[in-house]
Amino acid sequence: MKSLKWIILLVSMWTLGACSDGAYEPREINQETDVCSICNMSVTSVDFAAQAVLKNSDILVFDDLGCLMAYIQQNGDEEIGAAYIRDANSIKWLNVKDASYVYSKDYWTPMNYGVLAFVSAEEAAQYMKEQPGEIKRYDELLTFNWGVHDHE
Repeated sequence: MKSLKWIILLVSMWTLGACSDGAYEPREINQETDVCSICNMSVTSVDFAAQAVLKNSDILVFDDLGCLMAYIQQNGDEEIGAAYIRDANSIKWLNVKDASYVYSKDYWTPMNYGVLAFVSAEEAAQYMKEQPGEIKRYDELLTFNWGVHDHE
């Protein structure tokens, strides 16, 4: 009888664990110790930080959205549970697949990629009234030329 209880408990725990897809939460950046997983630079400009929460619960941090996208282009996203970028207006974490993006070679970002994230297309459009740029969707970023862009 005891073994039946253990089996039921284990099956219940496994079932609950399988249903917890939304458990991939971002963590705060530690400026003292966090290093970009692509370029190995310290993540000191936390307003531009990105991170990927892997399905095995490991978290990779990046100093720039371009570094996160380089990781995805090199490794795919099969092992990523969720990925996050900071909102340019509020610095809240946004899921990279839900954010709206604006690109300009004139925007400053830590690795000079020039892509900023916004919580909505409306906020991105509002930003572009003062700072011209191009709207980008997440799927466009997957094939975007992420080479470092020189400022003129």
